[in-house]
Amino acid sequence: MPKGISLPDKKLFGENEVKDNLIAFLNAVLDKKDKTRLVTLEIIDNKELTRDLINDKTAILDVRAKTEDGTQINIEVQLTNQHNMDKRTLFYWGRVFNENIAKGEDYRNLQKVITINILDFNYLKLNKFHSKFHLWEDEAKEYMLTDLVEIHFIELPKFNNLEEKNLKDDRLQRWLTFFNKDISEEKLKELMEMDTDIKRTEERLEYLSSDAKTIEIYKAREKSLHERANMINGAKEDGRKEGIIEKENEFIKNCLNQGLSLDMICKITGKTITEIEKIKKLLN
Repeated sequence: MPKGISLPDKKLFGENEVKDNLIAFLNAVLDKKDKTRLVTLEIIDNKELTRDLINDKTAILDVRAKTEDGTQINIEVQLTNQHNMDKRTLFYWGRVFNENIAKGEDYRNLQKVITINILDFNYLKLNKFHSKFHLWEDEAKEYMLTDLVEIHFIELPKFNNLEEKNLKDDRLQRWLTFFNKDISEEKLKELMEMDTDIKRTEERLEYLSSDAKTIEIYKAREKSLHERANMINGAKEDGRKEGIIEKENEFIKNCLNQGLSLDMICKITGKTITEIEKIKKLLN
């Protein structure tokens, strides 16, 4: 399996020619079975992954689809934590919901919107890897105001850290295992024998791995992600250094306020008199 293409991706799920993969995955996420199972949908918004999108700071790959009954589903894959997924989710859910209706049209025509966030990091303060949100009354927990709101968070690291998995009976767990870029050949073979949908998706992935243009784009994305991670870590390191400097300056300020001599402060801090005098000027 080619590295860097294993997360839910446009070329595996977001193109009309492979929408059967998306339908199978959505049935697993939404736990659709038998008569409620999705059998068809329309992909209505899919930005093709190009070099122009590689350096998008949010690193989001998104697909929007509409089911036969008019329900709209927005799937986002977020690779880096921008610490705003709760607000971002509500913003995008609201935007899709508002687009459901034309100006002056009856509000009763508004359709359900489902948002599915697939995160490659931990975000919610919950132990479960798959969290579902609706509009329930605070005290009467069984009373739902409306079913038009449905938001899912799938946190991949939490799933990967599960000690016991139920791949035989849980379709979503099979998909999330498939998305793990470090999956072994043995485990992949096991999944393909269990699930014909995963087998079909893996065959598509094998095809993509032989496409030079696709590999070039994904290598560029991988490079961009590494550069972004280094930049974030560098910013954190700079922040730590700034914090240390701030604490040192505060300590020196206290020493000066207590009337300690410059020589004494130099001995305590290891700084030169010139450095202390510069700090003193900045603090005045």
